[in-house]
Amino acid sequence: MKLKVDEWVHLKSPIHRWEPKSKLVGLVALIFAFAGVKDWYLLPAMLGVTVGLYIASQLPLSFLMKRLRYPGFFLLGIVVLLPFCSGETVIWQWGALTLRWEGVQAMLLIVCRFLSIVTIGFVLLGTTPVLTLVKSMRSLGLPSLLADMTLLAYRYLFEIADSLATMKQAMRLRGFGSSGKSRTWLLPNRQELRGLASLAGTLLVRSYEQSERVYKAMRLRGYGMKNYPQKTSWKTVWREEWGDSSSQLSLILVLLLALGFVVAEIL
Repeated sequence: MKLKVDEWVHLKSPIHRWEPKSKLVGLVALIFAFAGVKDWYLLPAMLGVTVGLYIASQLPLSFLMKRLRYPGFFLLGIVVLLPFCSGETVIWQWGALTLRWEGVQAMLLIVCRFLSIVTIGFVLLGTTPVLTLVKSMRSLGLPSLLADMTLLAYRYLFEIADSLATMKQAMRLRGFGSSGKSRTWLLPNRQELRGLASLAGTLLVRSYEQSERVYKAMRLRGYGMKNYPQKTSWKTVWREEWGDSSSQLSLILVLLLALGFVVAEIL
């Protein structure tokens, strides 16, 4: 079982070259601006900005399609009934089915906002290494405890996945899933449920024990001691944290674009 993380961060697109901290601030601001869009006439502009950023990132279309699959199914199950249940203006009717214009507008608004927000999020995650992203969040004020927890979870996620794959292989070699008893969707095999419950419990206990060992090892190596950073000039800090002039210009442009959506929504 191999987890594909940071698969496309090696590309050389303009979004990849954008300074991580500036990219994080700009794209998150754009996500919040998209979340506040409620007027349908802003949807083409929102989709256009999203498509433009995704093209600029040079990420393959398969990267997005693979990750939109399960959230898309969940969204489809929620909004598919909106055109038939919401609104008063009837635009089509066949027997008991009645299609309403207000419901269609609400469905389009939810779907477009969902696609835009999720796509921008995938652009951020797909063009920035996880460690660099956490470091940028830490420099923006994320508590050190949360940053350390995120880094440790990322570090040991691969080992937990390998342990899970090994345990599942061992269960299959011992005959798990080959009992021959009939199964139905409503009445699953109780023996297999017990096996899966034991697998989950064992994995949880192993993960907890490993976390205890890692924490003790970190404490022995001085984790938690205060570090006093050296003083630097504000010009050096600005240049190091927000990147070169192109990164700063990109940040300003994206923030102005996000502000434009907010102002257009208010007006």
